[in-house]
Amino acid sequence: MFAYYFSLAVRSLKRNVVLTVLMIVAIGVGIGASMTTLTVFRAMGSDPIPGKSAELFAVQIDNWGPDSSGSTNGKQDRLQNQLSYRDAMNLMQAHPAKAQSAMYASSLALTPANPDLQAFRVHVRAPYTDFFAMFEVPFLYGAPWSSADDAAHAEVVVLTRALNDKLFSGANSVGKSITLDGHDYRVVGVMNDWEPIPKFYDLNDEKFSKGADIYVPFTRAVERHMAIEGNLNCKDNSESGWEGRLRSECVWVQFWAELPTAAAAADYRRFLQNYAAQQQASGRFHWPPRTSIKNVREWLAYEDVVSDEFRILVLVSFSFLFVCLLNAMGLMLAKTMGRARDIGVRRALGADRSAIFAQCLIESGVIGLAGAVVGLLLTGLGLLGLRTMLSRDIANLTHLDVIDVVIVIVLAVSTTLLAGLYPTWRATHIQPAWQLKAQ
Repeated sequence: MFAYYFSLAVRSLKRNVVLTVLMIVAIGVGIGASMTTLTVFRAMGSDPIPGKSAELFAVQIDNWGPDSSGSTNGKQDRLQNQLSYRDAMNLMQAHPAKAQSAMYASSLALTPANPDLQAFRVHVRAPYTDFFAMFEVPFLYGAPWSSADDAAHAEVVVLTRALNDKLFSGANSVGKSITLDGHDYRVVGVMNDWEPIPKFYDLNDEKFSKGADIYVPFTRAVERHMAIEGNLNCKDNSESGWEGRLRSECVWVQFWAELPTAAAAADYRRFLQNYAAQQQASGRFHWPPRTSIKNVREWLAYEDVVSDEFRILVLVSFSFLFVCLLNAMGLMLAKTMGRARDIGVRRALGADRSAIFAQCLIESGVIGLAGAVVGLLLTGLGLLGLRTMLSRDIANLTHLDVIDVVIVIVLAVSTTLLAGLYPTWRATHIQPAWQLKAQ
């Protein structure tokens, strides 16, 4: 019976092509607008490290005081989103977590060994070796440096695959050397493709930008006075020079800890509170201990990765879809009333209301499928347009995947069926006698 009703629906839609096209376009435009924003919204708010996001925690310690006028990104809890070098080193030495890493961003001049390549600047991230295991960084060649390398301030580096392709044509470069700011560094590993979006481990600059090109040990970076490229915030005037910055209360170090169980997280919270209490007792802090740890999902929400403005835009786009559905409903109702005589004749010939209901509902579903196709095309065009308007980093989010296609089809068909319920109900209540009398 479904095939029969489907053929009836197709023939019915062909009778008034203009009206059919208007309904399909109304559905397609609404789907295209809503799915364009929803696709980007889902990508921006997606879990960048699924399966482990509940075990990784960003660490916060208030080393300025709750009444500080310094930069706290407008947060009501007035907690800094980075640590001072002093606090970061104290935590690294205590090492209460399964794995942990202080880190910061920098940049250096790289002089290639290949004479055909000119020197260029590269983005650098300076973590501890635990960084790679904590964040499940895949390796193409070699492996991360060791804890001994961290302790020895070793001149070692890990390259990204893209930079390895540029410098060594994709060959295994482990054991070879590169020159950064005039100093030679030995390559110990080459990462495979790894680009979590958003860049959750450092949200201080561009949240959706690509990561570093090169990774060097934190201890080596500090020893070489590698410039801080990320946000450097100070409560007041700090001592001048690099050593003064290390002794100051300026915050510029990101700190993450891996706590695989709820018990481990609770223990770490107690440890942080005790640490802050010790700093208070020593006279460094003049306020009650204020600390916090937040897992990846909590951190993304805390840092407003998906802004309220974008959430409002998604609501507006779905409101537009609702308006499109109302228009489609009106067109369906007009089409149904225009077929009142045909429906009356079918009823007079023995078709019951359930048969009329099934036929009209399947007709709505056919319109929904056609609207889904148009919606997919318009969504693709919308995402293509966003690539030309947005920054390159955010433009990387503007793509459709299988889940998005499924959502488009389900959304188009379900909303069209919903919009077609009232016209369908009206069709089942057409009185055959009135239509036959009018004939």
